[in-house]
Amino acid sequence: MTDLVGTCPKDFWNEWIAEGDPAGAPYSGEEWGWYTRDRLARRTRPGDRFYVVAHGLLRGYAPVVRVADHGDSFIICRRGGAVACTIDTPIPGFRGLRERWWSRESERPFPDWQTAGVGVKQAKVERQGALL
Repeated sequence: MTDLVGTCPKDFWNEWIAEGDPAGAPYSGEEWGWYTRDRLARRTRPGDRFYVVAHGLLRGYAPVVRVADHGDSFIICRRGGAVACTIDTPIPGFRGLRERWWSRESERPFPDWQTAGVGVKQAKVERQGALL
């Protein structure tokens, strides 16, 4: 199992939510993809989780249904079933992908995942070795 984490850019957050099948929405029948050039995408498999960070917080995950490998780029595919969750530690945005570094047991529901901390000027998050 390789759960991966990616950052949604702040200026793309609302468009990403509108893309489709966000946490709490019914399954639309569509498939959605996270495009990346990070080779770490090759390590994830159907059933693993793809987590999204935005505005300094973990926002949730979606189950991976497949990974399309195009040689120099990848698409991590998801369908319905996204879950809004967070952890108590802020997460600064980053480029590329990372493997999940926290325990699943530390995740908690995040009912205001779409708006918490959005549009608020974030204090600089202290860089922690475990996060980098």
